Amino acid sequence: MITAPHRLRLADLARLASIGVRTRRLRTALSALGIAIGVAAIVAVLGLSSSSQAGLLAEINQLGTNLLTVSPGQDFSGSPVPLSLDAPGMIARIAPVYDVAYTGEIPNANAFKSPLVNPIDTNALTVAATSLNLPGAVGTTIAQGRFLNAATATEPICVLGAATAQRLGIDRVFAGERVWVDGMWFYLAGILRPAILAPGIDSSVLIGFNAAARYLGYTSVYNGRRAVGNPTEIYLRTQTNQVSAVFNLLAATANPEDSGEVTVSQPSDALVAEADAKGAFNGLFLGLGAVALLVGAVGVANIMIISVMERRSEIGLRRALGATRAQVRTQFLLEAILLALLGGGTGVAAGSLATLIYAHAKHWAVVIPTEALAGGIASAILIGALAGLMPAIRAARLSPTDALRAV
Repeated sequence: MITAPHRLRLADLARLASIGVRTRRLRTALSALGIAIGVAAIVAVLGLSSSSQAGLLAEINQLGTNLLTVSPGQDFSGSPVPLSLDAPGMIARIAPVYDVAYTGEIPNANAFKSPLVNPIDTNALTVAATSLNLPGAVGTTIAQGRFLNAATATEPICVLGAATAQRLGIDRVFAGERVWVDGMWFYLAGILRPAILAPGIDSSVLIGFNAAARYLGYTSVYNGRRAVGNPTEIYLRTQTNQVSAVFNLLAATANPEDSGEVTVSQPSDALVAEADAKGAFNGLFLGLGAVALLVGAVGVANIMIISVMERRSEIGLRRALGATRAQVRTQFLLEAILLALLGGGTGVAAGSLATLIYAHAKHWAVVIPTEALAGGIASAILIGALAGLMPAIRAARLSPTDALRAV
């Protein structure tokens, strides 16, 4: 009497599928490595991108989105049009504006650690005059020493931006510390922390407007008299719910004669756009991860074909004992999926760990999108199924007699 073949339980299928994985550990590890690298790359790229954007947005929210800047524009011939000395005062009269600070970049002025440094090695530093309330307006504080005050702003005394101090090799303020600025010594009063919303401050040597006029000749003609130089950048804080309204008024307020000759911007928008631009590179790295996955899939398919050839006797014996083609096909298909799943799980863990370590080092919030985790596992399963389909079909087509000849 011929009996119908027994159906294999899921546990039995899983045990059978794990035979090849468990008995050929080195081959399994090498085959899963390609899948692991591809999945790890995808998870790490998406995780680092999300963590970076979350960290940047959190920093922007902490510093405030209500900082606006006003800078010189250009006339019809393309020549820069300087801001007037009245511009900061007129902007301060706008009702929602509660803080106005400004700087004036001094042309052709350079700063060095000492006069012995080659004048060509400027380190891309600028020298700028500043109002006394600059740190609070741009959202930074003093890291070392103190900022300029009404007395020091008239003397050859300076404050360094964060990047400036680093490039000059100065990490703290000592008594008598000096910087060589445009042919004379300026004593160092303090060092600022990074100004995220005003990166130009970081690479500047800041002195008072009166000191700039007295020692560096930074002057302009105002109402027929010689006065301090014009501001080249105005920073203002406004009430958060009035940012758009103030933004629309700034150009006309700073230059009533021709508002088109003034440039108004919102630094937080520029930083958000920068974060989006960095995210545009994700496609490139995701493509590289996809290539690694493809290579891993080829490796799995190759290993499964070799496994079918090596296990012809096992296939023939199982077929002779009553295993159906479908059961043999399912066994090898599940084995390929399990192999890819091991690589996918390892890749997800490696990508998550890389994101955790890098985000922690950068002091970002660790954000790993659920889509990256689920997508890594799902792509591994899909690749395993596709890579193992042809070898599984090939194993199922072997007849018991042909397979047993290999015994």
